[in-house]
Amino acid sequence: MSILANAKKHMKDRLAGGLNKISVPEWSSDIYFKSTYPFAVENTIVSLQQQGKTVEALVETLILKALDPDGKPMFKKTDKNALMYEVDPNVIIRVCTEINASNNDMPMEEIEKN
Repeated sequence: MSILANAKKHMKDRLAGGLNKISVPEWSSDIYFKSTYPFAVENTIVSLQQQGKTVEALVETLILKALDPDGKPMFKKTDKNALMYEVDPNVIIRVCTEINASNNDMPMEEIEKN
């Protein structure tokens, strides 16, 4: 196998891995997410951050990465305005921080201990 084939297999394996979970008592819900995402997803978020649109980047993080227990997106692009204007920003910040701090090699319980 070539190095590119190995790299692609590694990413495919990571994407196929299980979901992590965050409990969000304020929303009476759990949010699931993967530990890794393709650069195409990250690019959208990083681009907004580089433009100084930090709040919008957080909301995009939630839209692009928050999943239900079946791995399907919890939010749609059309939810963006509601998330930006009608949802507690402190909860969004906390959830996005946990999603972005995830590491597939270390369970969330281990991260929380450190």
